Amino acid sequence: MNSTASPTDINKAIASIQEAGTRWIHEMGEIQPPHNFNEAWKMCADALLAEPEKMALLQARIAAENQRLLDLVSTPNAVDGTTLLSQRDKRFSSEGWQTNPGFRQLAECYLSTTRLMLDALEAADIAPQTKQRMKFFMGQLFDAISPTNFLITNPDAMEAALKSQGESLRAGIENLKEDMAKGRISMTDESAFHVGKNIAMTPGSVVYENEIFQLLQYAPQTATVHLRPLLMVPPCINKFYILDLRPDNSYIEYAVQQGFNVFVMSWRNVSARHGHLKWDDYLMHGVIKAIDTVRVISNVEKINTLGFCVGGTMLASALAALKRMGHDVVESTTFLTTFLDFSDVGDIEAYVDEAFVKRRESEVGAGGIINGAELAFAFSSLRANDLVWSYVSNNYLQGKKPPPFDLLFWNGDSTNLPGPWYCYYLHNTYFENNLVKRDKLIMCGVPIDIGLVDMPAFVFAAREDHIVPWRTAFASAGYLGGQVEFVLGAAGHIAGVVNPASKNKRSYWMNERADHTDMTAAGAGKWLESSTEIPGSWWPRWAAWLAKKSGRMIDARPSLGNAQFPPIEPAPGRYVREKNQ
Repeated sequence: MNSTASPTDINKAIASIQEAGTRWIHEMGEIQPPHNFNEAWKMCADALLAEPEKMALLQARIAAENQRLLDLVSTPNAVDGTTLLSQRDKRFSSEGWQTNPGFRQLAECYLSTTRLMLDALEAADIAPQTKQRMKFFMGQLFDAISPTNFLITNPDAMEAALKSQGESLRAGIENLKEDMAKGRISMTDESAFHVGKNIAMTPGSVVYENEIFQLLQYAPQTATVHLRPLLMVPPCINKFYILDLRPDNSYIEYAVQQGFNVFVMSWRNVSARHGHLKWDDYLMHGVIKAIDTVRVISNVEKINTLGFCVGGTMLASALAALKRMGHDVVESTTFLTTFLDFSDVGDIEAYVDEAFVKRRESEVGAGGIINGAELAFAFSSLRANDLVWSYVSNNYLQGKKPPPFDLLFWNGDSTNLPGPWYCYYLHNTYFENNLVKRDKLIMCGVPIDIGLVDMPAFVFAAREDHIVPWRTAFASAGYLGGQVEFVLGAAGHIAGVVNPASKNKRSYWMNERADHTDMTAAGAGKWLESSTEIPGSWWPRWAAWLAKKSGRMIDARPSLGNAQFPPIEPAPGRYVREKNQ
């Protein structure tokens, strides 16, 4: 916009941003403290009061911190990186925060209060699970009330408003209106990406579809391919193209270029008419149907499989069911950042108490849809400063447009879930951890024992993963019945997986000496201590492992599918393009 905003316009914009921001905080969907949060806080306070020595130490710390802040005020121009908390927090790293004594003092007060409150909680003698929940939700609260999230306490936003004569505020309110219409925060320039044109571009065809998924087969890029094909099962909570971003950032294309005959499931972004679908439907008419179809198209007895995140959980369940039915149709399997054991799920556990599970079951357990944007926001809240509040500051308070970033485009392209599927998964994994209890669950008409998944397995976990903590992924692998090759990668849940071999960044850890007899969360630390860090991407290691399980090389077929399953449409297909309404 080129026109100059009037003072009235600026005041309206400020009020609108603050009002809408408040609504976003109160309408966070899944982001609700457990029903017993107040009771837990009282338990914490009572525990501290019952130990006067701890209280005395905390009071001494508070006094010392207050003196430090007073000293800072008395010498406002002195900047000492060893004492200023704000210099070690990227939210307050800009010149506006560090050169203005008043704003620097505000940042220091906020950070020191946050630290002291969390330290007080840590000192309380209360149950570990209660403490973990309290720490998480207190952290959420402190993140939300950071001075960076409010116009009059954010020097960068104030400076932008003054320099632009209010245009940044006008732009911010337009950004906020657009995001509220979409029901989510914009993290990237979404107009820069088009599925099938400059993202999800690997050539292939849809060779099968039903109401739950489309099966994609990718065109070979080598003269010969391995006899035994690979089926990838991505998470149904997100769209599959996280594995096929750009050509230089595509796990799928890399696998094709290594001579593997690659098939991928593209889960449907379900609508209200699919609200009846259950967990078993996704196994029988999803994963198991895909396995059978790939076998028929490839004319082989056994295939290789790969599951990512909840796709891996579903894959393991399907493989256990098939084994129980007497079907030995999978030669090897790969699990990427996958839970089988849900004994320690990290911060997500703060959401999942009995009241929450019962509420969800009463709402959609018998039918209905879980909105994908709601789930995406819940996962973003696990790293709220990076994935929520930084965009509030930049997009709304400063009126900036986020730059294009393919991974964040995918992150915003959420998918809905059927309520019965979601409630079964939530109850039997995160809440009761039933999947690793032998024969506890009945799936597809048979009792499930993860130990029956006895084919060789390549298990990848990411060291900074906040969604699937790596130690729990390690312990999950211990329930498998076959030989396991465990690899630990650098970075987090997504960046750890999407680490292209061509860029050869980061590193991964292997342990050739480990006998894996103690594949438990407790044994994970010992495994890491004796492991070897290897620079670069883990993809070549996986490809070499998979090649040994994939049979001899044969001439690549000139066409995709077969007479029974001819190509329906080009990849990436219709299902992945379906947007939430």
